[in-house]
Amino acid sequence: MEKKMINLKIDNIPVQVESGTTILDAAKKVGVKIPTLCYLREINAIGACRICLVECKNRRPLLTACVYPCEEGMEIITHSERINKARKTNLELILSAHVKNCLSCDKSMHCKLQQLAYEYGCDENHFKGAMSERIIDDSSYSLHRDSLKCILCKRCKAMCYETQDVKVINVNKRGFDSYLGCAFGQKIADTACVGCGQCTLVCPTGALSEKNDIDKVITALNDPELTCIVAPAPSVRVGIAEEFGEKVGTNAEGRLVTSLKMLGFNKVFDIDFAADLTIMEEAHELIERIKNKGILPMMTSCSPGWVNYLTAYYPELIPNLSSAKSPQGMFGSTIKTYWAEKNKIDPNKIFVVTIMPCTAKKTEIHRKRDTHEGIMDVDAVLTVRELGRLLKRQGIKFNELNDSKFDDPLGESTGAAVIFGVTGGVMEAALRTAADTLSGKSLKKIDYKKVRGTKGIKEAAVEVDGVKLNVCVASGLKNAHEVMEQVKNGNKKNWSFIEIMACPGGCVNGGGMPLHDLSDVSFETRAKLRAKSIYKEDEKKHIRKSHENPAIKSLYEEYFEKPGSHKAHEYLHNHSYDKRKFI
Repeated sequence: MEKKMINLKIDNIPVQVESGTTILDAAKKVGVKIPTLCYLREINAIGACRICLVECKNRRPLLTACVYPCEEGMEIITHSERINKARKTNLELILSAHVKNCLSCDKSMHCKLQQLAYEYGCDENHFKGAMSERIIDDSSYSLHRDSLKCILCKRCKAMCYETQDVKVINVNKRGFDSYLGCAFGQKIADTACVGCGQCTLVCPTGALSEKNDIDKVITALNDPELTCIVAPAPSVRVGIAEEFGEKVGTNAEGRLVTSLKMLGFNKVFDIDFAADLTIMEEAHELIERIKNKGILPMMTSCSPGWVNYLTAYYPELIPNLSSAKSPQGMFGSTIKTYWAEKNKIDPNKIFVVTIMPCTAKKTEIHRKRDTHEGIMDVDAVLTVRELGRLLKRQGIKFNELNDSKFDDPLGESTGAAVIFGVTGGVMEAALRTAADTLSGKSLKKIDYKKVRGTKGIKEAAVEVDGVKLNVCVASGLKNAHEVMEQVKNGNKKNWSFIEIMACPGGCVNGGGMPLHDLSDVSFETRAKLRAKSIYKEDEKKHIRKSHENPAIKSLYEEYFEKPGSHKAHEYLHNHSYDKRKFI
């Protein structure tokens, strides 16, 4: 049934839209920008901040554009003296109860409140608000929360409830004492928060941000007794340039390597190498489970936010998780065993830093299972945003840098490793190796396009050498919940292998990626642009299968023996997953 079309004018520009279209979307259609603060495309439209107010001819009250539907014959004015005064007043009222340490705030220059206050010429001291008690929560390894920077836009709640299905943050108390926080005033670390950081992407101020580890890394770089090693994840190369004003999805791998060397790291390796290593172990584990009638479906374990979710909400399905460490864990373990022995360096004197699109990776390195003989696999994790701030602090002009290559011998990787950054990438990489192993041939058809794309849940049937594999890929924890319910209720679709990423669209939309105005650019759009660059990189690689990487072959010959060996299990696998207390 066709929707009714509505005709109206916005700033004297005729526009025709479908029935149900909001004034905000109608204005966008004709290139008129209406400011917003609490609005979050596709997730949060509640009209709470009153910044999107507009006038309608012959109507006395101002209308909230983000929620008010268009009506036939409307004549909308988006900017006038009355509107601008109302917006400015609302902004100043918000500022009256907002702590104003903007110069030292992690969201400075990316804060929507800061931007709008500047545009409307606000006086931050016009109104004297009654500030409630300031609560700073640093209990989580991943996240930082400052209650007096919260403007009650509820974006974080919408993301946590509607997209991620974790539901650990909501409005507490009433009136002037209202604040967004965890139930009963709990600290983040005492809840079932998975550390995915999606709330930090949507928070328009500095109320929620990643735990800042920049100073920790600088201290290590200035310690002459430490050998500092750094490795960026696949998504970092298609995200870091955005921190310096370049287009979404720009692949800046060469400049990324140069910038890390300029910071003073002794070695700059590619964590994609460890992604190849993960595939070797994970594909071998999948084949063993299939051949020996092990526990199926096997589930990927490289997304720490997803692992946190499963252990909190579906602990009975922990046996389905692959025991393989994430590429981050395998990288750190390899550096502090194989590489340390080869270079005759005390592992205690090696400081490993990873650059991640993910805030949950900060929590992952503190798990007991990611240590060996008391030595942490990885010592510090920086998000893409933190790396951007660090490079600016050190005066490195990223846009002007020349390209460099990763250091050997842990710098060579395959296309299979690169696609770890997108939803479906781990699945496709594992299938490339599993298919060759099961068939005993080097297959030419290696693009498993059915598991690609930004759709929340994808299914495919793959037949290899007479063995039929039903696989499933999900991204975003609400979709993970749907998949887990099906597994819990009997796996009627007979999935053999399931890949799950905590963040919608995979690592390219990780909680530590660059910030954008989400009223204009959707999560899906960003994911598609970054994924496009990653698949281009995969196509350019002369080796696109993990098991064909000569550096990986040498590593097994020299140290880990073979995939699934006793030594490989000792260093590259998790020996147990602890059940969390939230069920």
